[in-house]
Amino acid sequence: MADKKSRILYIKRFLEEQTDEAHPAVAADIVAYLASEGITASGRTVAQDIDLLIEAGVDVVCNKSRTIQYFIGDRHFELPEVKLLIDAAQASKFLTAKRSRALIGKLLAFASRYQRTDLERGLYFDGHVKPKNENAYITADLLLAAIGAGKRVRFMYYEYGPDKKKTYKHKRKLYEFSPWHFIWDCDKYYILGYSESHGKPITFRVDRIAAPKLTELDAVPAPKGFDLADYVKSVFSMYDGPLLDVTLKCENALMKTVIDRYGEDVHTEIADAGHFYAKVSASASKTFYGWIFASDGAIEITAPTEAVEAYNAMLARAKSFVPEKH
Repeated sequence: MADKKSRILYIKRFLEEQTDEAHPAVAADIVAYLASEGITASGRTVAQDIDLLIEAGVDVVCNKSRTIQYFIGDRHFELPEVKLLIDAAQASKFLTAKRSRALIGKLLAFASRYQRTDLERGLYFDGHVKPKNENAYITADLLLAAIGAGKRVRFMYYEYGPDKKKTYKHKRKLYEFSPWHFIWDCDKYYILGYSESHGKPITFRVDRIAAPKLTELDAVPAPKGFDLADYVKSVFSMYDGPLLDVTLKCENALMKTVIDRYGEDVHTEIADAGHFYAKVSASASKTFYGWIFASDGAIEITAPTEAVEAYNAMLARAKSFVPEKH
């Protein structure tokens, strides 16, 4: 019985690794593979074992032509899904190059060897900015453990000074933090939770957290009815600022940009032959005003007055900056 179980597992592995719709196998192929692994089988036993795999829920497709052919149909991930996940791992600025390649190797295991060849042929690591160490990955693992255990963590938080050296905020202050949710935004990883020193929910960039430690203190739970989606919408690109209902006058060519930012449900109406109005809810922050500025005049804030004045003040400060001559 043990030999039969082992044989069935080897057949499953062979079908997953060596077959797909374009590359089916016949019983003789499977018998030869089993023989190479020191397992004796016949075409009849292979057919019986495949029937057991099908009964167990494995999608083995049997193509009954002149010679019965077998291949794996549905897999854990479809080929386009594997490609998308590989591209995400390759492009991630959160993962080191080593970690990205290791993850891609695991994802390739979900494809047949023929599909892996096509996927590997399409791989290209360009000049993506990658971290030099795995501290952020280790931090994320600790935060995930804290969420699972319902415990607080303590850590320091840093930024970069003009000399590119790490500058720890508030003289290496230890933040006591109850993590709730991870948030992915603009290719950056954030952790949302309750900060004791801030006295409110706040987000920290995971890769800027230093020396995190898991404590035995119970975490402060998220308030009842806390809506993560609403929170993310209210904090534009993870920067705090007053939430305002803003009216934007945009050139028609910017419709795709506005939809990319606010979704297809964003309220818009025609302004004139060349423009439309978009009414959005946005956190009035430097990030938001920077996005407006990047449109090079194609987007204009028309309301409320508070947002118009804040944006104009930012423009005035930018114009007043004159670099020193050397």
